[in-house]
Amino acid sequence: MNAPLSAAFPVGVSPAGARGVGLSIVVPVYRGANTVGRLVAALSELHPVGGLEVVLVNDGSPDNSGEVCRELVRTATIPLIYIEHARNYGEHNAVMTGLRHARGAYVITMDDDLQNPPEEVLKLYDHARLGGWDVVYTRYAEKKHAIWRNLGSQFANKVADLLLDKPKGLYLSSFRCMSAMVVRAVARYRGPYPYVDGLIMEVTQRIDSIEVHHLPRVEGRSNYNLRRLVLLWLNLATSFSLAPLRVAVFAGALMALLGTIGAVLVIAEALITQATPSGWASTMTVILLVSGVQSLILGILGEYVGRTFLSANGKPQGTIRGMERNDAARKQEAA
Repeated sequence: MNAPLSAAFPVGVSPAGARGVGLSIVVPVYRGANTVGRLVAALSELHPVGGLEVVLVNDGSPDNSGEVCRELVRTATIPLIYIEHARNYGEHNAVMTGLRHARGAYVITMDDDLQNPPEEVLKLYDHARLGGWDVVYTRYAEKKHAIWRNLGSQFANKVADLLLDKPKGLYLSSFRCMSAMVVRAVARYRGPYPYVDGLIMEVTQRIDSIEVHHLPRVEGRSNYNLRRLVLLWLNLATSFSLAPLRVAVFAGALMALLGTIGAVLVIAEALITQATPSGWASTMTVILLVSGVQSLILGILGEYVGRTFLSANGKPQGTIRGMERNDAARKQEAA
């Protein structure tokens, strides 16, 4: 039995949303020309409590996704906002732009590749609003990604368990639902290296997850290659945690301790045997080991310093080339 609407939305937010809508769906678009139209058509069949709007963010897609999205502005029967980035900034940057323009009492983020069935949107939305959760993530009984992509996701989630203040074992999926309160807090971040899940964990711990279906990719291949996955991991590791710096400190302390022990052993050998130790191999091993650790520490420090420098110099999180709304979105905003 459904909970009463007064208990199904955040305090102070009506079923129609903070600014006129119950649910906003933010979709970052990149190489999605062949799928985003089908996604919007499927979403148009949904009727969530409080109404629906869709926010499409074209993140500098090299295909004709822009043309397809502009045509959707003219033909979509549901409120639709189209935002175009001036260049490719990355998925999380595109999501941040979409969040700033979403007006819903709850906001769902999802990919444009149709691997998340649109009919699961209502299940996710209702679980969040009826349960009073700030954030609800999705998890999959079986992921239909390539093996290397699944391994990369597992690695990123294990790292997140160590670095982020998140519930242990929570799977961080891009198909997630957030309350307007969380969205407002997350959208305040203006740094050039956003990691949405890290920002969420800094706002709330009232988080749950549900299991949903995950479908094979309709066509094409994942936009996440090894380079993008590494950059995403760096955003996670260096933007929302001091753990790498602390690891570097402990590594330096450990090497200093080992160096002290080695020095004591060398001095003791010289005093006992009255001969200069020959140990060229062991000496080179120690030098290479220490140099490697020093290089690692300097690399970590350099990553932090570089990101701080770029942030201080105002590197943009995303630059909007243009934005369009259809008539349904304008009428909804005027209501």
